[in-house]
Amino acid sequence: MKTRITILLMALFVSFNISFAQQDEECMNNLSIFDSYYKSKKYDDAYGPWKIVREKCPKFNQAIYAYGDNILEHKIKNSTGAEQIAFIDDLMLLFDQSHEHFPSKYELGEMLVEKAELAYKYRDELKKSDMEIYNMFDNAYKKDAKSFTGAKALYTYFSLAVDNFDAGAKTPDDAQKMFDKYDDVMELVEGVEKGHIGKLNKLVEKEEAGTKLSSKQERLKKYYEDSLEAFEKVKSSMDQKLGDRANCEVLIPLYQKDFEENKNDAVWLQRAMNKMGEKECTDDPMFEKLVVQKNTIEPDAKTAFYLGVLKEKQGNNAEADKYYDQSFELETDPLKKWKLVMRVAEKNYKRGSFGKARQQYMQALKLNPSNGGPYLRIAAMYAKSANNCGDSNFNKRAVFWLAANEAEKAGRVDGRLKSTAAKTAASYRASAPSKADIFSQGNSGKSISIGCWIGRSVTVPNI
Repeated sequence: MKTRITILLMALFVSFNISFAQQDEECMNNLSIFDSYYKSKKYDDAYGPWKIVREKCPKFNQAIYAYGDNILEHKIKNSTGAEQIAFIDDLMLLFDQSHEHFPSKYELGEMLVEKAELAYKYRDELKKSDMEIYNMFDNAYKKDAKSFTGAKALYTYFSLAVDNFDAGAKTPDDAQKMFDKYDDVMELVEGVEKGHIGKLNKLVEKEEAGTKLSSKQERLKKYYEDSLEAFEKVKSSMDQKLGDRANCEVLIPLYQKDFEENKNDAVWLQRAMNKMGEKECTDDPMFEKLVVQKNTIEPDAKTAFYLGVLKEKQGNNAEADKYYDQSFELETDPLKKWKLVMRVAEKNYKRGSFGKARQQYMQALKLNPSNGGPYLRIAAMYAKSANNCGDSNFNKRAVFWLAANEAEKAGRVDGRLKSTAAKTAASYRASAPSKADIFSQGNSGKSISIGCWIGRSVTVPNI
């Protein structure tokens, strides 16, 4: 009896193996067919064999989902009415299946965001409201925020939050939810930026040390620069979208109303303090109240910075500088410290304290060497000081060579500034002594010392 059962089981096992082998062969054949059509961009021809592989062997190959996205997008674009809706729904299902069968390649948050973006793109065809689509993005944020990293998707998410606020009752609670969503999205953006900046800085430091980047590293550098530029646009667009919905007239009564309830909530205090600081509401007593309270329960670099802002408002720049220096000492995160240093450097730039500003811009470059903005600021300060820092007409104009050299450094370390840096440097060189001036002075190739706060030397070009 046992022998017959064993023989029967073996026969079934062989039968199943043959069946699976045949199925695998069929899938392999159809995969080869749709792969060939796909690479020739014959998406309609690829659709049939692709569908067979997807239905019969959903785990067979990641190409089912990588290629299927574009195949169905093609179908959606070239159809209308009920047929188009069916293809949209099928692409939604494909996103679900991609995560189900290849979770390590298609993370949950990424998949949910793709579904939300698809719904947003075809919101009219699907008859989806802004709130319904916002909830799809919000679901991705709540379930897997770390995988919610696309610049366009993050802006759409926030933009819908503002649109829903505008369409609603606009109560103070609604406004607070909108401001909270601004902070949520901004934290996601800055988290992605931080990762890109860290990797980009390593590549820039390698270049500055004289090591040539490989072609792969060059591509990565370009990718990080392009991504950071995209996120800068997202942040700018978010601020424009928020606009006057977050002006001082709105913020002050809102924070006054909620202060007692939240005065021991460090996150609430920090966000309120930041928002008032960003919107230049620092003259109002409510700002000081927030800063002092935050400093009481959880002193940190940001509260030290804002205490400096308060002292500066009172006209006490010496005390303000002490707090600013304290904020630098307290901040341990290089990128956050870079932002603080840049903000204070900008203050000194506007004050005309160029020597101090240059020192801080140089500190900023050490913290974040892939951002060339400080070089442009230093160049501008040199150019502004040309008339005061030379002891002759020729030497005054020679300061513009120094300014041009600094501007060129910005384009060298920061691909995003390459064009701006080149134009700025060219403009400065046009104000420097001409070849005829150099000839008449007879100082070709010589070094000129620049006085006053600049305290640098520049070499006259050879002619």
